Amino acid sequence: MNGRLIHVSPVIIDLVMTVDRLPEPGGDTLADSAVALPGGGFNVMAAAARAGMPVVYGGAHGTGPNGELARAALRAEGVEAVHDPLPGSDTGFCVALVDSGAERTFVTSLGAESELPATALRSLDPGPGDTVYAVGYSLLPGPRAEDLAAWIVGLDPQVRVALDPAPVVGAIDPELLAKVMERVDVFSPNATEAAALTGGAGPERAAADLASRVRPGGAAVVRDGVDGCVVAVADREPVRVPGVPVAAVDTNGAGDSHVGALLAALAEGLDLEGAARRANAAAARAVTLRGPATAPTRAELAAFAEENRITGV
Repeated sequence: MNGRLIHVSPVIIDLVMTVDRLPEPGGDTLADSAVALPGGGFNVMAAAARAGMPVVYGGAHGTGPNGELARAALRAEGVEAVHDPLPGSDTGFCVALVDSGAERTFVTSLGAESELPATALRSLDPGPGDTVYAVGYSLLPGPRAEDLAAWIVGLDPQVRVALDPAPVVGAIDPELLAKVMERVDVFSPNATEAAALTGGAGPERAAADLASRVRPGGAAVVRDGVDGCVVAVADREPVRVPGVPVAAVDTNGAGDSHVGALLAALAEGLDLEGAARRANAAAARAVTLRGPATAPTRAELAAFAEENRITGV
């Protein structure tokens, strides 16, 4: 495995609640279960670490109980949190509602993780072969977004930059996003986010469009649920990489499992399509388990691939 994953976007706590269905506006419903787990950026880091990639958390975290839970989870995955907790603020949380169709709906309250100081960013030292990963929540309007964008743009050209725009992509300043994307090597939205950025385009056309906006030689990987993903580089036809049919019980964290596995595979030296096949398989295995951080280890992925007769992963 070549290079580290340096994650500079939020780790939060997921309060995952399973419900039969979402209530109507103004209504109420009882949850079948509820559990507090580390989520947000943690899921990507866990996926990459389980795939064998060295991982560093370069984001911010708080001093309260949520921060303690996040740090304990990072340690359990072998991930180093390089900054001290920010005093006077706890790590934020997200209520994730998972309905009977395995679809998830989020409500997020940000905390210390959204206050990463510029000095903390500058203390990180990504080198050739490292991958810096950021998510759209860190680019929401405010001075921290400007700091992060400037830092990303100024990174060593031999550092790979990966960006997941997240469901908040519509709230990111378009000029700021365009500037960051010019330095991005791997842009990984889901199909809904990709459509929002391309005037409603389908995954293939959106992938081709987005691939033209990233750094020369970079790629767009549009995640498309059970249908796998579409990969594209500039001036070439996009390629659909088929998904793995499974009986999903919880899609929470599926995209994060995909991104973490994809970046680990690229760091290992797989080509884009090979990395996408592995990521599709990792995401498929993840949705067969309940919980947001269900990405497989390499051994678990190998067993899943053998059981499902998946080749090339």
